Amino acid sequence: MTNTPGITVTGASGRMGQMLVKGITAHPNARLVGCIERPGHAWIGQDIGLCMGGPALGVKVTDDPLEAFAISQAVIDFTAPSASVAFAGLAAQARAVHVVGTTGLELQHHAKLDLAAHHAVIIQAGNMSLGVNLLTRLTQKVAAALDEDWDIEIIESHHRMKVDAPSGTALMLGHAAATGRGIDFDTAKVSGRDGITGARKRGNIGFSAIRGGDIVGEHDVLFAADGERIILRHLATDRSIFVRGALKAALWGQSQKPGRYDMMDVLGI
Repeated sequence: MTNTPGITVTGASGRMGQMLVKGITAHPNARLVGCIERPGHAWIGQDIGLCMGGPALGVKVTDDPLEAFAISQAVIDFTAPSASVAFAGLAAQARAVHVVGTTGLELQHHAKLDLAAHHAVIIQAGNMSLGVNLLTRLTQKVAAALDEDWDIEIIESHHRMKVDAPSGTALMLGHAAATGRGIDFDTAKVSGRDGITGARKRGNIGFSAIRGGDIVGEHDVLFAADGERIILRHLATDRSIFVRGALKAALWGQSQKPGRYDMMDVLGI
């Protein structure tokens, strides 16, 4: 037996899933104990290491999350909103820390995560990287320091396969800007513009999404006033930054009480 936390990865065949498997197996303070895929997937019943083209890891892919969660101390989940909500309930039953990196979550999904968090630790963030979370805090502080003479625009770029827009990170930045300025995010949010839109409304927080190629993730927060601009920028060039952040969250969560947390909590910023 070992005290090293056992971790299950959901969506194990996906790009992030495979990177998480590699990151966990290479980490000195974590063990891979489970890999989840949807029913009917070709990898079900096979060793995850062999499926990924490497040596056997002794962990078979399963479509039974409850069985895998029961032997896990943490679950790392970069899947889809509906799947993440379902996993949250099962992880809560197992009292496993649930790290949610899924994007595209809406109010109804957050409400269900809140319910599950009564029984277990849930760490959810639109982005797991240290740099992005520092950018988020800076965005809040700059927005608090500047009045509505400064327009706020958030521009994000991602690869052509990304299915949601604005990105979860962009929305996180927008919420930070609204908090800093002391305004309601949903009222101020404007996503994309097309046609005769009229002049920009004072106090709005605008969003633009670019999709193309293999862009990992780029986010600019633009504060624009007459005669000057401030641009806060984060560029991601390697998805391993999200793996490192998710692993840090999973290990940090082992010593926490049930509740909802984010990467600001994990990083203490």
